[in-house]
Amino acid sequence: GGRSPGRVGAGFEGAAFRISTLKRYTVSSMKRNGRNMGLDPVLLEIIANKVVAAADEMATTLQRTSRTLFVKEASDFACALVGVDGRMFAHPRTSAVSAFVDMNAMPTIQAVPDLQEGDVIVTNDPYLSGALSTHLPDIHLLEPIFHKGRIVAYCWSFVHSTDVGGGVPGSILPTFHEIFQEGLRIPPIKLMEGGVLNDSFVQILKANCRIPELNLGDVRAMLAALRVGRQRIADIIERHGVTTFVNAQSALQDYSEAKARAVLRRIPDGYHEFWDYMDDDVASSIPIRIRCRVTIRNGEVHIDLAGTDPEVKAAYNVYTADRMHEWLTMRFVSFLYTHDEEIVVNHGMFRPISANNPRGTVLNCEFPAALGHRHAPARRLLDALTGALLKAAPDMISAPAGGAGVILVLAEFDPASSQGQTVAVVQPMRAGMGAFIDRDGRGYDGTDGRDSTVANIRNNPLEIVESECGVVVREWDIRTDSGGPGRWRGGVGQLITAEILRDGGIIYGHGMERMRFPAWGVFGARPAQRFRCILNRGRPNEQHLGKIDQVPVNAGDTVTMMMPGGGGYGDPLERDLEAVLRDVREGLVSVEGAARDYGVAVVDGRIDSETTRELRAQKPRNRRNLTFDFGSEREAWESVFDDETMGRLNQGLFDIPRSVRYDNRRWIFEQAIPELPRTGEGTLVEAITDPKAARVRLERAMAAVFRAGGAATGPKARRP
Repeated sequence: GGRSPGRVGAGFEGAAFRISTLKRYTVSSMKRNGRNMGLDPVLLEIIANKVVAAADEMATTLQRTSRTLFVKEASDFACALVGVDGRMFAHPRTSAVSAFVDMNAMPTIQAVPDLQEGDVIVTNDPYLSGALSTHLPDIHLLEPIFHKGRIVAYCWSFVHSTDVGGGVPGSILPTFHEIFQEGLRIPPIKLMEGGVLNDSFVQILKANCRIPELNLGDVRAMLAALRVGRQRIADIIERHGVTTFVNAQSALQDYSEAKARAVLRRIPDGYHEFWDYMDDDVASSIPIRIRCRVTIRNGEVHIDLAGTDPEVKAAYNVYTADRMHEWLTMRFVSFLYTHDEEIVVNHGMFRPISANNPRGTVLNCEFPAALGHRHAPARRLLDALTGALLKAAPDMISAPAGGAGVILVLAEFDPASSQGQTVAVVQPMRAGMGAFIDRDGRGYDGTDGRDSTVANIRNNPLEIVESECGVVVREWDIRTDSGGPGRWRGGVGQLITAEILRDGGIIYGHGMERMRFPAWGVFGARPAQRFRCILNRGRPNEQHLGKIDQVPVNAGDTVTMMMPGGGGYGDPLERDLEAVLRDVREGLVSVEGAARDYGVAVVDGRIDSETTRELRAQKPRNRRNLTFDFGSEREAWESVFDDETMGRLNQGLFDIPRSVRYDNRRWIFEQAIPELPRTGEGTLVEAITDPKAARVRLERAMAAVFRAGGAATGPKARRP
């Protein structure tokens, strides 16, 4: 019931590729680049449109032939054409997932020697694929495309599989601490050899997952997409010749590089530091800090991630293989595309970007660290980069989005299933986008119920959800008041309430974040509302759930997920009165929220002018000079754990053996704040009543650990 989320607001940073489906790359844009591409601009334009159309057709084929809800409806998959250098040169305009544009397929290709025509590589293992895959549910296929005995390109596809085995249905649990717990590990091997399907692999896959036929159906859909790509490449070569086709791969990347540099040169030179937090790692109550220092110089960007927290004994790690990686640069996909929609989306966009990413952090973990929730630290890096770019060029980037993408998964017993149970994504839940102001001073509210900063995942149609899962969706709406209050309001998040129809089910909430630290306000705006998850909302047995790993449910139970909003921009007391009234009428802001957050009195659907003047006169003003408002929880935390202290702490931790690093880190924090509450079960403001005393305890604990080299402090064998 209620309004359908996903209403698109004014265009601004973060726009999806899908909105420009009919766009074509033009000769004039190729010429304006001013750089020798090695090909005639007219011909390059023709090739650009043909290879992108081929990638689009691959994506359409995969989606229309796939089996699992998360692929065929939510669109968590991607396809592309990859050059002989292992880098993407053609990405679909219609793809929902753009996080892999900067991928490097070469380590995976090199892991499978003697590739022949008709071979297809399959892998899902981040450690064995050179970080092509980012966690085990992502199954990747690569097919070498031959012309007269020579490889001239590769076709690539991936899907997020709903289940690849492991310790829980869905394969992802935040408290897993080793990749061995997370499912079937597939090194780069041949799925097809000489055009013949590897039946042994198929049997292994089917034996090691909970939804074998559905997974196999998705793999067949991926193969169909590769077949389409192979045929379209053959068509291009037949029409334009193999030399032109191969040369166009690098020429298109050169073109995108030049276009990206032109955008990046608009950012003033300088360096800017920023950090943001994940709520905790679930295994402990300790926040995880992502820190970056961004240096901009003449159209080049360097990202220094030194100071980011060490890897954790939980599934909140990213493996990046000690190199530039697509999850380090994905903040720039929407940024660059927003400022130049004629850019061809491919690896060339990222050539001006470099990074220092020290080994052993949550952004460059070491084997065998668990990776299931790798999108959570990647999202927080995206937010940290947003903060740094806002410092550098506040008129080029939006306030932060809600910072959480939660996947509601239901595992239930199903006698009709060959496996005795089903696993399905009920709904991929989305936060709101951040507000934005451009160089001409025009402001835009954040998009409501839609966060396309990481991916443009679609919602599952409720009719299909209810036909394939044992649930009835009682409420599917936007979350009133969740957007960050500002002169330009942050987008509101989504809200869902699902009623369980069968006993013995288990609910998983992948990606629960922003329960403690909300999306922050920019230039006077206030923070957005936090994420909430409630069992049996509005009933006598209502239970507010914290950051869960799994929750047993029975028939009649309801689960409500309330997504956070995006950050606002500007002082909310300067928001136009009619804009506030419109928000109230549309259900985006409540009457109470209008008075509390904006100082606007709405009575019987109209503005009460006199009361509004009184309300606004009573509230503090001049917030426009406040660059960021992070909220009370972060202020409380940093009253003890400031940037300088965290720098010393992390340096000391990296000087002790990795095998005892996590346990000693946890011991230090727990000595400083003995009653540190778990996320959702208490506040940091309540826990940190005497910051000075906590700092004394912190320094003593750090000294004890670092003096002993981590060998004799705290629990000897603490495990999550």
